[in-house]
Amino acid sequence: MSGNLPSTKSGGTSNLAIWAGLIAVYIVWGSTYLAIFFVVQTIPPFLSAGTRFLIAGGVLYGFQRLRGDPAPKRFEWRSAAIVGLLLLLGGNGGVVWAEQRVASGITALLIGSVPLWMAMIDALRPAGQRPNRWVILGVISGFLGIVILVGPAGMIGGEGQVDPVGALVLIMASLSWAIGSLYARGAKLPSSPLLGTGMEMLAGSAGLFIMATISGEWGRLDLAAIATRSWLGMIYLIVFGAWVGFASYTWLLRVAPTMLVSTYAYVNPLVAIFLGAMLAGEEITPRVLFAAAIIIGSVILITMTQPASQGSKVGEEVALSAGDD
Repeated sequence: MSGNLPSTKSGGTSNLAIWAGLIAVYIVWGSTYLAIFFVVQTIPPFLSAGTRFLIAGGVLYGFQRLRGDPAPKRFEWRSAAIVGLLLLLGGNGGVVWAEQRVASGITALLIGSVPLWMAMIDALRPAGQRPNRWVILGVISGFLGIVILVGPAGMIGGEGQVDPVGALVLIMASLSWAIGSLYARGAKLPSSPLLGTGMEMLAGSAGLFIMATISGEWGRLDLAAIATRSWLGMIYLIVFGAWVGFASYTWLLRVAPTMLVSTYAYVNPLVAIFLGAMLAGEEITPRVLFAAAIIIGSVILITMTQPASQGSKVGEEVALSAGDD
């Protein structure tokens, strides 16, 4: 890592502090996938996600209101509910459910493809951003990487196949995040990012609790059987994933170049893959590494060719989901 940044947004912020913030986001958000893996081993997935978003969102919302943020208007709650349901019910709900069947590192890699979906959907909608040839190349190569990762067994070197149901759920979760992120660009949300995030978390938790009820998770919940690692994983996701990680990210957006901050999107899957291998015994195969190189390279290509203002807004919304995966 170079000690000299391209040009910070705040002349009084040291490069050391910015890199410390970046490393915190890299490690914290990259490790949330492993924390989810431990949580869902003994806590039903939708209940676990609903609980942590209720706590994290309630504290964020209450803290910002006490700091003087005005009460949200009804239309702001409506927008926050739509974003929260798409990102946290459709997106994170898919992640927590799929991690019962798919390794945490592969989950992070598939969710890291969100920018591919965003670029494709944005190009198709009437008022969307028309892609240049590099974005088109990035989208095509990125989806090729996904095919290599989740394709038939023996596709590369005779290696096993990723669980197809879990992979499909993760792809749909990525699509839900992409739709929610694009909707959030023009949504009428509070001017305070943390207040809006708290509202989205509260709305998402309500949707997750409804899904938990529909799927019968309340009847499967056994508090006495919850393992210590699941409790610790839940605490880690709330304190570090939601509060520390997102606070660091919003601070970085104010003081560091947006392109530099956006590097979390390609570093997090790598952190998740190697943490999963070290702490959960997940296998890193040549197939996973090859697919990771293609997918992450495609995301880098797309991110680097996005307009700065667009990249900043997209980064904020993708960060909400990444920070609590």
